[in-house]
Amino acid sequence: MSEKREKIKVGITHGDANGIGYEVILKAFSDSKMLDLCTPVIYGSKKYSAEHKAKLKMENFPFFIIENSDDAKTNKVNLIDCCEDQEELTIGEPTNSSGKAAYQALNTAVDDLLNGKIDSIVTAPINKKNIQHEEFNFPGHTEFLGQKDAGKKPLMFMVSEKLKVGVVTGHIPLKNVSDSISVKKIQQTLKVMNSALIKDFNIRKPKIAVLGLNPHAGDDGLLGGEEQEIIISAIQQSCEGNVIAHGPFPADGFFGSTQHKNYDAVLAMYHDQGLIPFKALSFGEGVNFTAGLSFVRTSPDHGTGYDIAGENKADPSSMRKAIYAAIEICKNRRLNDKLEKSAMRSEELKESRSRNPLERRNNRGDRKSHNKPASNVSE
Repeated sequence: MSEKREKIKVGITHGDANGIGYEVILKAFSDSKMLDLCTPVIYGSKKYSAEHKAKLKMENFPFFIIENSDDAKTNKVNLIDCCEDQEELTIGEPTNSSGKAAYQALNTAVDDLLNGKIDSIVTAPINKKNIQHEEFNFPGHTEFLGQKDAGKKPLMFMVSEKLKVGVVTGHIPLKNVSDSISVKKIQQTLKVMNSALIKDFNIRKPKIAVLGLNPHAGDDGLLGGEEQEIIISAIQQSCEGNVIAHGPFPADGFFGSTQHKNYDAVLAMYHDQGLIPFKALSFGEGVNFTAGLSFVRTSPDHGTGYDIAGENKADPSSMRKAIYAAIEICKNRRLNDKLEKSAMRSEELKESRSRNPLERRNNRGDRKSHNKPASNVSE
């Protein structure tokens, strides 16, 4: 990615075109100050965007239509028309065509991201069912993005100013959670979370709280053995690997007692265990960040909103927060990459000097002999 760009170039996918994706995008960029912070590139449809503008009585909103992200103007809301076979919208209802359009926008944006044409990606909500086809056989964005990024295992990390929550298991049935957690998986998740807190959020020595799986964190094995057999071991081994993790804490009282305020992040065992308290405390202000990828991806913390689509009721706050987060995380990564490279160069220089003390002494001796006054001896 180019270091010469004055502003972060943010790719934004339109999500399911029958949902509220276009509405929250339009409303977010109705504030012209947003263009002072980033260069937006919307991946979507000229036709669909025009229909949403008409529905919302925002016909004067100025999309700048471009063919590829290289043509993006820094002071415009750029839009790439990247959807084929655009059928008529049925706003408020999921359709096969809106699912296909969601995939085409997402795939085009991720390809541009991997090729360094944009700096980050913000994804509007998709419908996880109608997007499914032979090229998208994943539970959601997170798993798809991991596969695109050389098969990485990313972490769904919900973040806000009040709270940061990650989950060991994501979009799987509740009945499969117990069999899906392991010492290794919890350790790997804690490692990804710890690294993200340091590099993406500039928290130098993060403290992470780990929740138990069972009621009362198992009650010493009375209500389940996963805490003693898996979770405690994972925490202990993670601490030996320089991750500061505490727990397991009973999930029911942890948030109500405000214990979460003592930690930089919380690791939950499954989706609803973490996301219910997160959305209760941060709804509209939260952002879904995919940690552990080589690139930056964020998303608003809400869904497609079919029930209010086209009615001018959608709140753009979370979309705006997702854009802010993408910009900030990009900047933090660049800064930390520079600091890391500088530290490595400094360490290499120290090692070089320590390996060659004799050479340094000889060099000093050579300099002394060169600087020695000439002898006053006649020939």
